[in-house]
Amino acid sequence: MTTPPPAGVRGARTAAFRAGLHRARVEFRQSATNVQDVWGTLFLPVIALIVMYLLRHNTVPGTGFSLGSQSIPGILGLNVVLNGMVALAMTLTMDREDGTLLRAKATPNGMIGYLTGKVLSRAGMSVAGALVPLVPAAFLFDGLRLGDAASWLTLTWVLALGMVAVLPIGAVLGSLFESAQSMGVVMLPLMALMAVSGVFYPLTAFPGWLQLVAQVFPVYWLGLGLRSALLPDALAAAEVGDSWRHLETAGVLGAWALLGFVLAPAVLRRMARRESGSAVAARRAKAMQRPL
Repeated sequence: MTTPPPAGVRGARTAAFRAGLHRARVEFRQSATNVQDVWGTLFLPVIALIVMYLLRHNTVPGTGFSLGSQSIPGILGLNVVLNGMVALAMTLTMDREDGTLLRAKATPNGMIGYLTGKVLSRAGMSVAGALVPLVPAAFLFDGLRLGDAASWLTLTWVLALGMVAVLPIGAVLGSLFESAQSMGVVMLPLMALMAVSGVFYPLTAFPGWLQLVAQVFPVYWLGLGLRSALLPDALAAAEVGDSWRHLETAGVLGAWALLGFVLAPAVLRRMARRESGSAVAARRAKAMQRPL
């Protein structure tokens, strides 16, 4: 039988968690009021909305539905991945490089507060980055189910489960790389994965082996869930299996969330143990040697 931690330890962890909640509110407010951060969050959906608007007269194969409208949910899901998983990974690597993570480690239960703040603030920016573009999309594209209560209910659980699935992956990636520049090695395969995940074009248009690859990862399922929330039910005919596959969506996203919550704590603890003043100094010296 496992012995519960002493009351003092539980109290310290609770205080650290509350500090993390406060940190999340402060960081989210700073990001939401910073022009550069807001533009960084909305840049991709703005460009994608323009491109899809130009393609609005093209139709999904086998239907008369606009390809531009069909792509909107996938673009929102892609924004969640970039503003959640990728941005969290980049933040962790930058905080390792400038010593922020080391300072958090030196504070009792500081890592709990630090990670709570980072994860929740990035989750908030991910939700904002997904929902804000819906306002212009409602005026630019026809056929989106924005006035249906059931649609918003589906949108809510898909976004929530999707973020729980991708944010731990971002924490793991941020723990594996020591600098933001080294994160570049994962960006190319990640962008390739996004390109074949049905974000801009139905997955059924790709070869069978690519369809299988895409369905292993959460990007496709997040986009599928958002399409089921925002598009007419008739558009399910353009999906794999001619169905929105809600059970499979919940199952795959839930499996990735479980995998992330198993791996992330172990990887983060290993990262924290390896943080030291000498390691931070070495990374700073290496950064100073980079060409401008």
